[in-house]
Amino acid sequence: MWPRGDSSGRADGRQAAVIDVGSNSVRLVIYRVDGRALWTIYNEKVVAGLGKDLTSTRRLSPDGVEAAVGALRRFRALLEGWRAEEVTACATAAVREAADGKAFLKRVMDETGLEVRVLTGEEEARYAALGVVCGQPDAQGVVGDLGGSSLELVRLNGFNNIEGVTLPLGPFALGAPKPMNLERTRRLIDDRLAPLASRYSSPEFHAVGGAWRNLALLHMQLVKYPLHVAHQYEIGGADALDLARFVQRQSRSSLEGIEGLSKKRFDTLPYAAAVLDRLIERLGIEKIVISAYGVREGLLLEAMPPEVRQLNPLIEGCEALVAHRGVAPGLGQAIEAWIGPLFEALPQLFDGRDGVLLAAACRLADLGAFLHPDHRADLAFEQVLRAPLADMTHAERAFLANVAFARHSAAPQPPDASAVGRVLTPERRQRARAIGAAIRLACDLSARNARLLEKSAVTIRGDRLSLTALAAWEDMLLGEQTTRRAQALAQALKLKLEMG
Repeated sequence: MWPRGDSSGRADGRQAAVIDVGSNSVRLVIYRVDGRALWTIYNEKVVAGLGKDLTSTRRLSPDGVEAAVGALRRFRALLEGWRAEEVTACATAAVREAADGKAFLKRVMDETGLEVRVLTGEEEARYAALGVVCGQPDAQGVVGDLGGSSLELVRLNGFNNIEGVTLPLGPFALGAPKPMNLERTRRLIDDRLAPLASRYSSPEFHAVGGAWRNLALLHMQLVKYPLHVAHQYEIGGADALDLARFVQRQSRSSLEGIEGLSKKRFDTLPYAAAVLDRLIERLGIEKIVISAYGVREGLLLEAMPPEVRQLNPLIEGCEALVAHRGVAPGLGQAIEAWIGPLFEALPQLFDGRDGVLLAAACRLADLGAFLHPDHRADLAFEQVLRAPLADMTHAERAFLANVAFARHSAAPQPPDASAVGRVLTPERRQRARAIGAAIRLACDLSARNARLLEKSAVTIRGDRLSLTALAAWEDMLLGEQTTRRAQALAQALKLKLEMG
């Protein structure tokens, strides 16, 4: 069984704010931290363009400085009353490299009282990698964090052995917002990547940064992908190369005609695409995984106690999601103990991740507690499908959504089956139905009482599903509803049912 975090810590949780002064944008994100789970509860961004003049003047953009200071004054007002230890403010490449960077920081301190920490290139690379690990603990390969002025490349190698480098390959460093000279830009990128290509070559590449998230959303639109969730969206290397070259060929007016692209990235997106193009070729990238987590989340991960960092973010996230609205504390863990042996004996479908997904699904058992019974299944399905939960691929996300639907409904398919049909095999859909039916049986058999589950057991004996109760507790098995729930599980597992 998967360990759970400190439930007392989850009950009161805490909030943490991160202010990120980047080369292109200045952002405030307020998080709720529930153990290992992070929730974005407020997110505000101002595209200031601090670094857009850096290449030509070595100074911060005057207009960008005014926009950034104005944003920071507002952010400070929003955080009035917060303790200093709850707020982290950091700046990256533009402020780090500008001749007037220190003067900017002094003005920020004088006008807002915020002490902004300037990250070194190595620190920026490290926190970008920790952000990826925060959102996907088993991530392998190389991280690329593309900001307005710099690109950080980092090889993932555990929590304490992260090896990274920063390069002047952000769009502003390459010439944005001017129209791109494609051949010149490609040569410049190649020259700067060449000394490091062998060191950071990897078949798997984790892409961090708003520009690359925009490219991923464009790819979803072009291929008519039904699940518009950026985190852990995967693109094959060849497809990503085609996408990057398509974007590089587009004029600003052409980009403006593409629905869904951020209007404030029209000048920089072709440069971001050019960097991605050369990275794919130079590093031998075969798969790109988009990460919605980056430097900000990396800072928060580092601040967690070591024992909290070791917890699984998906299981913790599911636990926290239900803890705020559930009615039966401890129910999810009790269900995992009750049905876990049943599914451990079945063939694994998720390359060693089946146990994590089962634990996460059980934590979601009470998700529909306060929803109307006529709509619980549909609403639970949609919420899990779109929830900002970390550490799951899109196939795993669809799987858990199907489990949540089957936990509340005997219907064979959720209403929006097309949204998951492309990412979930028939075998995985059937397993989701079985797990959902098992959770439904556990909840109804025990009336959502975790202690009562210990008085019964469900097992597989040859071609039969056996539901039994301890002596003096046989009355638990009575009732038409209990029989229906047990029969639904047996059918989902393609077994005969025996009770008693």
